[in-house]
Formats: sequence, C-alpha cells, structure tokens
Amino acid sequence: MTRSSFLFTSESVSEGHPDKVADQISDAVVDLFLSRDPEARVACETLTTTNRVVLAGEIRGRGIMDVEGNWAPGVKDEIEATVRRVVRDIGYEQDGFHWERLTFENHLHPQSAHIAQGVDATNDKDEGAGDQGIMFGYASNETPELMPATLQYSHNILKRLAEVRHAGGSKLEPDAKSQVTLYYENGKPVRATSIVLSTQHAPGLSSDDVAAIVKPYIREVLPDGFITNETEWHINPTGSFEIGGPDGDAGVTGRKIIVDTYGGAAPHGGGAFSGKDPTKVDRSAAYAARYLAKNVVAAGLADRCTIQISYAIGVSHPLSVHVDLHGTGRIDAEILERELPKMIGGATPRAIREHLGLNRPIYARTAAYGHFGRQPDADGGFSWEKTDLAERLKALV
Repeated sequence: MTRSSFLFTSESVSEGHPDKVADQISDAVVDLFLSRDPEARVACETLTTTNRVVLAGEIRGRGIMDVEGNWAPGVKDEIEATVRRVVRDIGYEQDGFHWERLTFENHLHPQSAHIAQGVDATNDKDEGAGDQGIMFGYASNETPELMPATLQYSHNILKRLAEVRHAGGSKLEPDAKSQVTLYYENGKPVRATSIVLSTQHAPGLSSDDVAAIVKPYIREVLPDGFITNETEWHINPTGSFEIGGPDGDAGVTGRKIIVDTYGGAAPHGGGAFSGKDPTKVDRSAAYAARYLAKNVVAAGLADRCTIQISYAIGVSHPLSVHVDLHGTGRIDAEILERELPKMIGGATPRAIREHLGLNRPIYARTAAYGHFGRQPDADGGFSWEKTDLAERLKALV
C-alpha cells in the first residue's frame, strides 16, 4: 500500500565536486569529437586528483584517430586545451588544483573492433545497441519540471550558489554538496524538514560565516512556506572546508548517477551517462525513457510514471518495455507499453538518436546539476525534455 505522508531526501553536488569535474571533462571531450564527426564513437573516462587530470577510454571517428591509434593533426593539443578550459571555467585556480599548472595525461585509444562489429550497421543489419543493460525514465507532477521536488531543489540551491560565486566576492569556492529532506502530505511535498549544505570556502570563515552567506540564497530557491521555524539547518556541519575539489578527494567519471537522474525517487539501471557518445544506450535510451515518461505525465495520463527499457549488445530493438504508473494512471499501462515505442521509431538506438537529435555536441552542459528537469535549448540540447508527444498521448484515452 502506498503511503501518503512521509519524508524523502535527495542530494546534489556542485560543478566543482571532484566527480563532477571528471564528468564535465569527459562530456567536453565527447562534444569535441562529435563536432569533428557526428558519428564518432566515444567512451572517455576521466580521473581527477591533486593537480592532475588523466583521460582513458576508447574512441573512433573521422578526423580524430585512425584504427592504428594515430591522432589527426592538432587533435591532441585541442583535447588538452579543452580539459584546461573546463577546469578554468569551473573556477579552479588553487594551489592543489589549477587549470594552468595541472599535469595532463591522455591515454585514449582506438575502439575495440569486436565492439564496433556489434554496434555498426551493415547491409543486412541495423545499428545495434552499444551494450546490454536496463535503462529507466521517470516523471512526477510534483514540480513544474516534472521532477522529484527533493532533487530539483537540491540542484537549484547549488546552481544559485554557483551563480553567486561566479559573480565574485562571495568567498565561496567551487566544491559543494546539498541535501534536501521534504515532508510529503497526501503524496505532495509541503515543507522542508532539513537542509544540508557543505561548501568549500575561502580561508578564515567559520560555519556561522558560511551560513550567513548561503541561507538567503537557499531561501530564494525554495517555494514560499517550505522553510519553517522547525526546519533543521546543517551548514558545513564538520566545520572548516577549505581544501576541496580534486585536491581534497579524487574524482572519477560516472560516480554520481543518482544525482544525474532522479535523486533516488526512481530505479537506476547502473549505467552512467557522461563520456559516452549517443550510440551507447546507457545514455540515449535513458534520455528516451525520460522523454516518454515526461510526456505521459505532461499529457495528464498519470501523476507519476516510470519506464524501463532493456537492450542486448548488437541488437537494435529493445528486448522489453515496462511502464509503471504507480496507481495514478488514467490509461492502461499495457497500451502505453505497446504505443510509446512506436512514437520514437521502435526505440532502436538509431531511431532514438534521430528523433531526439543526439548526434550533436550538446553534452558538456548536461554534466552538472542533472541531465533531467532542464529547459530544452534552441540548438537541440535537452531535447528529451520536450513534451511534444503529449497531444498524441491524450488521443490514446
């Protein structure tokens, strides 16, 4: 039986968190390669630590690298320049992690021929999935973005503080984490019972000093009435937080998959997004599942919707599509399981990429503050956040 009143918590991490630094570098490399070859194959992993960034993984693409592993002229230098630009734009000019002084290592190499033969289309075979796996999409009508409120507000807190930091003079530094716990009444969020924020800061500030800086901005981004006299605040609860980012803790691509998706409000198949080109269904099918789930909720067919899609490596069509409306549906889930894939060309990897326009350099912007709950961009970024299927879905009722 579904409970109507409960507490739920989600966390977010800032663009300066070491894992998010790694994600942003990996996705900037994806964008770089897709700008050279829209059909590029990329699986780029990044390690960040004290004044060091290391790239590893597999790539293939025209004007990038040949099958023997020889780089096209100028590409290696462009990769390094891209990495340093990402670190600079985040704001790292610290003794332990500085965009200009860090040591850079590039260990990218050609894609395995055995993977390529399963993924590539041939005369008698459509493009196959880049790997096996399960992907989930979710939407809820508890926020205008059709996202879980706990995660959306956790993201919004850190985005606002990043704006303040980039504007200058705040004494805040790039590394930060937030956590919001909300009380749900009759299934809807009504107030914040606790707010946790840990943020790196300039030397000499106490927790009280940091709280005085950040609390007004946190109050700005939460709905009116959500913060009450009973709300618990935990601002830099361990005390001083001067050493942070990759100098304080190593970062690796793909370690913040719950922050990237639904804050724990929905299942996760386990595959990360960043550093992967859109033939990897870990990324593209998860975007497609979110797109379909969001349109179901936007059409008013359910208050909540979870969609699971599964694939096998080298096989083009999904093995299964499962829809869960969590008891809030105004349509039979089996109808959606049958009709939703048809709306995106059968949900094959190629059809997803073409429907959502994914073979473009649109990924660096996804790598911090969540891949979902964002506004579609004019150049095609966040196309999976559109609700252009809603009217067709209403016609199914």
